[in-house]
Amino acid sequence: MAIQEFTLPDPGEGLVEAEIVTWHVAAGDTVDVNQVVLEIETAKSLVELPIPWAGTVASILVPEGETVEVGTPIVTIDVGGDTAPADGGAAGAADDVPGAADGGEVAAEMQTAADVAPAETGESDDEPQQKTLVGYGPTPSSSTRRARRGRGAGGGASGGGTLAAPATRGFAKQQGVDIDTVEPSREDGVVTRDDVKKAGGSNAPAAMSTPTVASSAPPAPSADTVAKAAASAPSVRPDKPTAAAPAPAGLSDERIPIKGVRKVTAQAMVSSAFTAPHVTEFLTVDMTRTMEFVRELQGMRELKDIKVTPLLVVAKACLIAMQREPMMNALWDDANGEIVMRSEVNLGIAAATDRGLLVPNVKDAGRFGLGDLGREIAKLVEIARHGKPSPAILNGGTFTISNIGVFGVDSGTPIIKPGESGILAIGTVRPMPWVVENERGEQEMVIRQIAQLSLSFDHRIIDGDVGSRYLSTVGQILENPAKAMLWG
Repeated sequence: MAIQEFTLPDPGEGLVEAEIVTWHVAAGDTVDVNQVVLEIETAKSLVELPIPWAGTVASILVPEGETVEVGTPIVTIDVGGDTAPADGGAAGAADDVPGAADGGEVAAEMQTAADVAPAETGESDDEPQQKTLVGYGPTPSSSTRRARRGRGAGGGASGGGTLAAPATRGFAKQQGVDIDTVEPSREDGVVTRDDVKKAGGSNAPAAMSTPTVASSAPPAPSADTVAKAAASAPSVRPDKPTAAAPAPAGLSDERIPIKGVRKVTAQAMVSSAFTAPHVTEFLTVDMTRTMEFVRELQGMRELKDIKVTPLLVVAKACLIAMQREPMMNALWDDANGEIVMRSEVNLGIAAATDRGLLVPNVKDAGRFGLGDLGREIAKLVEIARHGKPSPAILNGGTFTISNIGVFGVDSGTPIIKPGESGILAIGTVRPMPWVVENERGEQEMVIRQIAQLSLSFDHRIIDGDVGSRYLSTVGQILENPAKAMLWG
């Protein structure tokens, strides 16, 4: 048989590592060329990876939940034929491993060979070549996989590595449990948090165990006993502070690995906050006419297919104001010492998802009318929240809107996304007392629909007068949407 190793590729994002989220195949399954076999999570998005060969899955080398570097072998495929792998064949390697069953399955043999004695796999003229898939070309990096530590007795299949998510490994370390000695309860051999707890209760060292409260607990020692023990103990001043005793089971802190969207968001926010000098301005706006306008739009037959909200009107107001203040869409190019006046507005809409904050953007949003703009926003937000947004959807934004009002928040100081020069946050729309001028020219107090706008901008590019005029223009359109016809 001819075995091919599929290594983790770079799906066009320049990534360094990715987490294996879901395998869609198992050892023994038949696959076709370009069939999606797994899903990975990168720093920006969820990506489905197809396989470049047809054949049978020999072994899954990396379990779900593990993060690996680009170029790491993650699955082997038996593509058929009589050509043996350059490393002498998986069967030969498996025969050298204690406990390997004679005539075992191909999956078990390949897993043992990969875990115990990984070696570089050479290519012969008779071996099938990896087909280049769209967006998933071969990566010129090492295909040598670091050997996993073997399990001890009772650790599962001999020669196999311990399969556990990073969070589970961290929990085991906190509990003082050697992860390689834990017996997995799942059929796929993955060690879970419950397995660690069970092992900690029976196999943890006495020094790491934590006493539990029970009705049969022995009485506390007397004061005389404690005093004598203290007097007989040597007086030694420790060079380092003594580590705190582990917390009782069930009360320990949870450690969540920093990866994926959370990692890239943190890096972007730190980079922006300490690179671009932020200025944030606030404006309180009477949104009464905008809310009336939204209700009128909701009743129009042409817009029945979209959910019309105040956010749509805010987005259109931002685009119209951008025409009057194009510097708000500019880019500070530090590398070339230039300010780039961009011709298109790629409008980002911040969306809270289960994976973290994502900002899909509408490309060249200024070309859309109100209805089409609403459809584009709805489509991208839906993909971000419930689908698999591609890097193209998330990259290339020039200005962002954050609707913090959906959380009942009035205002904030939003941080500019790297590569952009401004971000506008809109707070919740509330009925509040407001002073207006009546028909007789007299001032009176009435209840109006009020919201606050918060605009942060990069002060390297945007002067205070430009930012103030931009925010004022957006506010005027929201107070009187008819001005959009005049200025747009």
